[in-house]
Formats: sequence, structure tokens, C-alpha cells
Amino acid sequence: MEEKSKSSNFIEQIIDKDIAERIDKKRLRFRFPPEPNGYLHIGHVKAACLNFNLGQRYNAPVNLRFDDTNPQNEEIKYVQAIKKDLKWLGYDWDKECYASDYFDQLYAWAVQLINEGHAYVDAQTPEQIAAQKGTPITPGSASPYRNKDPKEVLRLFEEMKAGKHQEGSYVLRFKGDMASPNMLLRDPILYRIMHKAHHRTKDAWCIYPMYDWAHGQSDFIEQISHSLCTLEFKPHRDLYEAFLDLLVNNGLRPKQREFARLNLNYTITSKRKLQRLVVDGKVNGWDDPRMPTISGLRRRGYTPNSLRKFAETVGIAKRENVLDASLLEFCAREDLNKTATRAMAILNPIKVVITNYAEGQKENLTTDNNPEDSNAGTRTIPFSNTLYIEQEDFREEASAAFFRLKTGGEVRLKSAYIIKAESLQKDAAGNIETVHCTYDPKSLSGSGSPESQRKVKATIHWVSAGDAKEISVSQYDRLFKTPSPDGDKEVDFMTQLNPDSLSVQTAFAEPMLADAKAGDHFQFQRLGYFVCDKDSTDGLKVFNKTVGLRDTWFKQQIKPPQHLKQTHVASPLDTLRKLGKKFTSFNVEKQDAAANQIAILAKDIPAAALVPLYNTAAKKTGTRIAVAIVLAAHQKTAAVLDSEAIDFIKKARIDKNPLLIKYAEDVKI
Repeated sequence: MEEKSKSSNFIEQIIDKDIAERIDKKRLRFRFPPEPNGYLHIGHVKAACLNFNLGQRYNAPVNLRFDDTNPQNEEIKYVQAIKKDLKWLGYDWDKECYASDYFDQLYAWAVQLINEGHAYVDAQTPEQIAAQKGTPITPGSASPYRNKDPKEVLRLFEEMKAGKHQEGSYVLRFKGDMASPNMLLRDPILYRIMHKAHHRTKDAWCIYPMYDWAHGQSDFIEQISHSLCTLEFKPHRDLYEAFLDLLVNNGLRPKQREFARLNLNYTITSKRKLQRLVVDGKVNGWDDPRMPTISGLRRRGYTPNSLRKFAETVGIAKRENVLDASLLEFCAREDLNKTATRAMAILNPIKVVITNYAEGQKENLTTDNNPEDSNAGTRTIPFSNTLYIEQEDFREEASAAFFRLKTGGEVRLKSAYIIKAESLQKDAAGNIETVHCTYDPKSLSGSGSPESQRKVKATIHWVSAGDAKEISVSQYDRLFKTPSPDGDKEVDFMTQLNPDSLSVQTAFAEPMLADAKAGDHFQFQRLGYFVCDKDSTDGLKVFNKTVGLRDTWFKQQIKPPQHLKQTHVASPLDTLRKLGKKFTSFNVEKQDAAANQIAILAKDIPAAALVPLYNTAAKKTGTRIAVAIVLAAHQKTAAVLDSEAIDFIKKARIDKNPLLIKYAEDVKI
């Protein structure tokens, strides 16, 4: 326990300091706040593990709170799926809460802000509001509605609540600071009109709070001590604090802190994009084993322990990084090796006939269920003169380096006998149909005879042909063919799908697999780890491949990583490119946050690094906007633009995109 304390992450260090300086340990409370607009995915595993593990470490309660402030995309089925996934991960919560529980209180606080002159109703369009906010280095301008009489503002707000106005006609805005370097503080929106039924409140409301308004106040109502968010919410912290400053005068004040989100290569975690995969039929539902959702990973055969181990291995960091998916697979492999029952199955069969074993004779042999678990016991497997082995385990002619079965060569059959290939039979097309072998009747594994202890160079798996059960096997490859499937916003991520991500085939298995139940885990010996799928029937069992016995993916790469844990930490320039690619697809609030972040990154991006971006394709407007923001920030520190930069800005100012023009105007030339 002491060792664990010494290796605490920076979040735990913050909490320990707070316990020492400002808060009674008994008042610690954490929360996991998913939005019920989709299924939980691998990124949520990290956040869930962080919060629930903190609860366990400090013996503190953890709330499950659904941030259900947007009825457009939220459904009760997602609430149910989220709870199921968390239970499966091994977590339970103290209170089940909903942001919608607090709609009345949030509205009352909004009225308080109006009466105190801190909020106003704005009738401008989203485009007008965006233009009015200015840029990271130029202040915004006040809305013409900003100084309306609070009584008039309250009247309009009550009309919004009563459903007297159309969507988009009005919003309630907070009077922030239109000159703040943090653009999120420039009169953010608190409420918008949405004539949509809510999954809990039904038609009781037609105005809904924005996340920034509901977040901190929900934390305060629940008396959350530490509100932990991913890094993209760091600019939101100022707004979080500003609202609490106005509303909190007693009780425990929550504290927001941020950690790096989980990014996995060959994977997307945007719920919107995952939903598109489902809706467009590219996958078979949210729980398709190729999906990065918890339900998909569960169906693929990942265990709760493997996902928790993955989150623990990744750790809690302050900087974004991209992890290789092989680390996740490694964690699954490590867990399943200890727990999965061994079984024999043949995916690509070739027939073996043992000519000196009497036809019709049969015996039951004994084999281990799991050599890694002394308590796993044994099982019996039928043996006969006609077997199936894998095609790749036999060659008619082979070099001395091939240690499996070849003409004139010997192998040991797993938990059975040593056999020798004597001859073979081919079909009209020249394909091998049958391999004729002889066996050594004194070589039975475990019999203790001298013959059983004779060394041969290979052991292969097999099944008795007459006893074999047909099964269906699904094998998976990466869902996407590129490491960053949504990295380029000019390219539809759907075009990056791997057409060979799923293959299905019939295989032959030892009899005991006919009794497998959905969720049962197996190691198909020498092939990999598999799980029995929910689509199984009494007549046909379906198995999904979880992972192979070893990592073969890296071997296919030109430059494999040196270690499973290897990560790539994005440079400031990489982050700029990423934000730039997404910029024009963001809503106003996200654009403000991105512009803030880019302006902060500017100090670590030398002017020379921007030169290749000056000739960015015209359609990549977001990248050019990002460059303009950096150049404006450079000027703020007295930097002098060179001729190439000036040329870039001149062209940007006559562009067709008004956003690019706006940011280019911030640069003095």
C-alpha cells in the first residue's frame, strides 16, 4: 500500500494536497459523467477507471451522472447500455444522477443571473455571434442586446421557457468579458431553444442548458470535490470558476482538473462517427466486435480485467499521446492466458488417416484445461484413426527448417501419440486430400514409457474427424487501414475502412465446444484466443477471435515500435495541424477553444516551421486559419514577419472564407 502511495499520479497528488490543506477526507466525492448519446468506448474506460479507482483508493463515493442536456441525440437505451458496461467493468456507484434532475435549479440560477445583470437574451444569429467574439488577439464587440433591462430580459427568457419562440430565435448569454484572452469567456451561451422531447422530462422543457452552464453547477449540487475532465476542457475551467464565484456562498466548492484523454491508433472514438458506422451498416451494431465500444470489446472477448489493466498501464498524464492498439491486445492476451480454457479446433483442415490404428477403434485421452492454472483440471478428448490437422502443419516436401509434419517426418499430436507421414493422396487438381500416417502405440503423452519421452521437433493440434463439431469462426483485422482514420478532415473517414476487417469460416472443433455458452473464453491451441458469441445456437456455435497468441501486427509494419508501451507524444506543430484540420467543422464554442489553444501553442512553434504550411491547399481552410492565429501571436511578442508570411496573409485576406479573413485581419502587415 505504501508503495502505491509513493507512485501516485498527479491527480492523486492534487487530492492529497487538498486533504492536507483544505478539505476533510470524508467529504471527497467523485463522479463519472457520460452523455447518454451513444455507447461507452475505450476512451471512457480510462475516465471511468480513474474516477472509480480514486473512489476505491480514498474510500470515497462516486456518482454516475448522465449529462443529459441535449435531447436531440440522447436516448434511454444509451443510459441502460452505459450502466450495463460499467457494471461489467466491475464498478458500482453511490448515486445515479442526471443533469436533468437539476433543470429547475439551473433555471432558477439563470433567473438569478438575469436579475443581477449577469445575463441577457440575444436575438442575433450564430454567425453574428461568432463574428462578434473577435479573435484570440483582438477583443470582441458587445452584442446590441447586452444592456437590455433585466426585466425585459426576464420576460423574454420566460417566453423562451414557455415555448413561445422558434428554435434559433433567441439564446441566453452570460455577460463575461469580451476582451478576455480566453474566448470562451466572451459572453458564452447558457441556454438555447430546442423543441425536442427529452428522454426523462418529456415535453416539460423547450429550453436546455449548455454543458458549461450545467457542468459546474451539477458538481456543486452533488458536492463533488474533484471534477476530472480531459484536456480539451482546460479552457472551460475559467468559465467553471466564474459561475461558481457568482453562485456558491456555502457548501463544498468543486475543483476541476484535467488529464490527457486516451487516443488509440487505427481507432475512432467520436460517438457521432461511431453512430454513422452503425447507421450506414458498415458494422453490425454498436456491439460489433470491431467497434471500440465497451460492448464491442466485450463481444470480441476482452475481459473486464484486461481493460482495467490497460487503463492502469496507460496511466494518467498531462500531455496527449497516441497509443498503439497492440498495447490493448497485449493486456487481453496476458489475462486470457491465465484464465481461458484450452481447446483444439481446426480452421483449415486436411485429413490424416493413421493406417496402423484400427478403423472404428476409439479411445478417450486426457489433456489439461489450462496449464497456467493448477486448479483448472483436465478433460477427455476422443482419438480415432481419422483426424483433422491444419493444412499449414503439413508439407509434402520441406526443408530441414520446417519442424512440423512432412513426408517421412514425425510430429507429436498434442496430448496423444507420435505419428509419421508415410504417403499422401491428391485430388484431380493436385490438392492434397489425405495424409497417410503410422503411429507409435507406445508413445502416448504422459504414459511414462521411454517411447513417450522420445523427443520430436514439433507438437501440433488435431481433432478426431468422426467426433468433430462444426463451428463458425469470425476473425478480425483493424477496422481502419490507416493509423489516423479521421486525421485529415478533408478526407471522409469512411473511405479509410478496411474492407478485410472481418472474415468468417467454418471450422472443426473438439466435442466439448458444442456445450460452450455465450461469453465463454477459450484458447484454441496454437491459434489464438476466442470467445463464444451471443449469436450461437444449439446447432451451430459461433466464436469470435479476440487476439492471437502473439502480436503479429507489428511484424507487418516497416518500422515496428521498440516496445509495446511506446507512445507518440504530439509536438506543438502536430497539434496545430490536428486542430487546423478540424477547425471549420467545429461549432462556435469549439472554434473559440481551438483558437485559444493554437494561440498558446504559438510560443513553441518557430516561424520556420510554418513555411511548409503557407502553400496549404485552398480547401484546407482550417489549417490556414491556424497559421494566421500563430502569426498574430508571434507579432504579439514583437516578432517581425518575413516576406513569405506577409504574402500568405495578403492572400488570406482576399479569400472567400470569412473566418480566414477575420483571423488574417489580426495580423499587421
